[in-house]
Amino acid sequence: MRHPLTEQFAKAQRFELDPFQVAGCEALEEGRSVLVAAPTGAGKTIVGEFAVHLAMQTPGDKAFYTTPIKALSNQKFRELQDVYGEANVGLLTGDVNINGNARVVVMTTEVLRNMIYAGSSALTGLRYVVMDEVHYLADRFRGAVWEEVIIHLPESVRLVSLSATVSNAEEFGDWLGTVRGDTEVIVSEIRPVPLEQHVLVRGDLLPLFDGHSGSDRVNRELLRIGGAGSGDWSGRGSEGRRRGRGHREFRRGYVKPDRRIPRIDRPEVVQLLERANLLPAIFFIFSRAGCDGAVQQVRRSGLRLTTAEEREEIRRVVDERTGTPADEDLGVLGWWEWRESLERGVAAHHAGLLPAFKEVVEELFQRKLLKAVFATETLALGINMPARTVVLEKLEKFNGESRVAITPGEYTQLTGRAGRRGIDVEGHAVVQWTEGLDPQSVASLASRRTYPLNSSFRPTYNMAVNLIDQFGRQRARRILESSFAQFQADRSVVGLAQQVKDAEGSLEGYASAMACDRGDFVEYSAMRRELSDLEKAQRRDVGASRGKREQRNREIASLRKRMSRHGCHSCPDREQHARWGERYQKLKRETDKIRRQIASRTGTVARQFDRIIDVLVELEYVVLDGNEATLTEAGARMKRIYGDRDLLVAESLRAGIWKGLDAPSLAALACCLVYEPRRDDGGDHRLPRGPFREALGRTQELWARLDDLEQDHRLPGTQEVSTGLAEAMHLWARGQMLDRVLGEADMAAGDFVRWAKQTIDLLDQLSIVADDDLARTARKALDQVRRGIVAYSAV
Repeated sequence: MRHPLTEQFAKAQRFELDPFQVAGCEALEEGRSVLVAAPTGAGKTIVGEFAVHLAMQTPGDKAFYTTPIKALSNQKFRELQDVYGEANVGLLTGDVNINGNARVVVMTTEVLRNMIYAGSSALTGLRYVVMDEVHYLADRFRGAVWEEVIIHLPESVRLVSLSATVSNAEEFGDWLGTVRGDTEVIVSEIRPVPLEQHVLVRGDLLPLFDGHSGSDRVNRELLRIGGAGSGDWSGRGSEGRRRGRGHREFRRGYVKPDRRIPRIDRPEVVQLLERANLLPAIFFIFSRAGCDGAVQQVRRSGLRLTTAEEREEIRRVVDERTGTPADEDLGVLGWWEWRESLERGVAAHHAGLLPAFKEVVEELFQRKLLKAVFATETLALGINMPARTVVLEKLEKFNGESRVAITPGEYTQLTGRAGRRGIDVEGHAVVQWTEGLDPQSVASLASRRTYPLNSSFRPTYNMAVNLIDQFGRQRARRILESSFAQFQADRSVVGLAQQVKDAEGSLEGYASAMACDRGDFVEYSAMRRELSDLEKAQRRDVGASRGKREQRNREIASLRKRMSRHGCHSCPDREQHARWGERYQKLKRETDKIRRQIASRTGTVARQFDRIIDVLVELEYVVLDGNEATLTEAGARMKRIYGDRDLLVAESLRAGIWKGLDAPSLAALACCLVYEPRRDDGGDHRLPRGPFREALGRTQELWARLDDLEQDHRLPGTQEVSTGLAEAMHLWARGQMLDRVLGEADMAAGDFVRWAKQTIDLLDQLSIVADDDLARTARKALDQVRRGIVAYSAV
């Protein structure tokens, strides 16, 4: 079968398409949806771009390109504009609306979800939706949005799902086929640019694996440095050392580990890579302070990685892209030091940076003007910044509670940035030696390419009212049962059910082995087990009250009496039967536990939906009529309220708690509803004076009542209102200077901008759903927050 559109598209590309890319394009041309799972940097987005190409072949057809983060949306927006022109490409990211009715629109996934629920006219003519980085579906905070979109898109829309390599791509593809129709699953494990793995020790780049082509054996020199011996024993790693002290094999194979290995500093590492022609490089450091500190170290060392011509070009780009901020803000933002570091070819990249600064770093790196970028793991989330080399300083990170080892999936995502297609013959991943590093563990990380994709889907109040409004309660329930979360739960039930079936066969065998002509030994065995449990409890619970112990003694005496009267008690083979009875009772307990697991997983999503409906009925957002449900006026308003605290916002509006607030106070209160403090937040914060405090107090009281209600209905509830940024947002909305606001917030400019944008998003919702006076205040507050660096960082 010929595929003329695929052939035409392929000829227009800079590279010859790989087989998996061709297969994805051909499936789309044949009218099927596709799931493409391939390594980072393999070129998955080509298939998504072909979907856009297909839409542009037929007048009136549209394509939406969704991404998980605004930075990726901005990047893809510019790329598609270069191909199809400004008139045909739009951008929607919540706080930015550029040409939203274009034939090709790039957007964040939340924007598309909201459009679907609102029945937006922009969906007319939609033929293709690209879901880039669809493995975000596993994100416990935002993943549900991906499933909502996949489930609710019109049937006529073809879906292009682009994912990192996951170990259960076929399972995910099976689910997509169930909810979206014919879906081609295309999996590629091949990197277009091979990846060489190294460990940096004492200024030397040692290969992680044996030098033989295709070998997966760890370099023996690394094993020697790490303290492992030679021969077969060397592969046992730390476990062998712990077990083998004093053992002859240990003494023969063990070489005293060389623990005093000096760690070279960052400027030296950069110079080493420069001499080895391994720049540009991305250094992944799992802390923002570490990234900024690394840049300062390189600056202080005097290292300069750029030519005079490159420095001139960097200055031009920086001045062109950052000419908007007020002069007094430049010092607060560290603009001068930032530009000097860029001119040296060095930069940091993390969420604390002003978005516009991050975009400049990304552009300069893509243009090969930056040589070393020190970044947090957020850089691995899809932004197109390939490097020749990726350096990992450590293989552990702080997850908010403790330091944990990175997973094979994270290692693959991070090192996937190494190797630029069409430029590099190979990419390089470098792990710096640290005390206690186990080469075998590094090899394990580097060898395991995949990780499972697991659903994080859960119904919300907003989701419930939207589904009821569109489909009614019963159909909504069936729709939720088609989620990937329930699909995975049901699949796990299949395995559990098989375990139950196997166990039932064994139980029958045990029952046959303990069959007794004196009576029912299954019954007698259960009595023995109950007696044993009671006696253990009595011995263990020595501190129980006298009354409780006497009650238990009576139960024990009664049970012994019943046992003595049982026919099996006098059986001469009683103890032999009892041994089979013990096995029977143990397996029965395990089987009953599995049955409870099956019961808990079957219909879990729908059951949570029912509990949410019960809460909405009790609060009069929904009215039940038999098995069906309709929305009240309050329920209809909740349809337009999105976010983790949707119910609290809706109830606050209905109670009129925020009436009478001025714009800065409303902005501060909205910030309290979106802000999520860091775990090390002390919790003792200044608060704006006046009506704000009364409104906040009433909002917190309302939250407590709603939390009690949710617990009564066995729902997880929402986090308490967070006031840590209230005073800073109040100051900002009042027009205070940036340095004072950031000092009050005690956070980086980029973080403040991120929370300001989320505050704007909630204020925008309030301006639509609130009563007239509050709606006007919300619009005014929105305008007062969207100023200075917040407005400057809009795109």
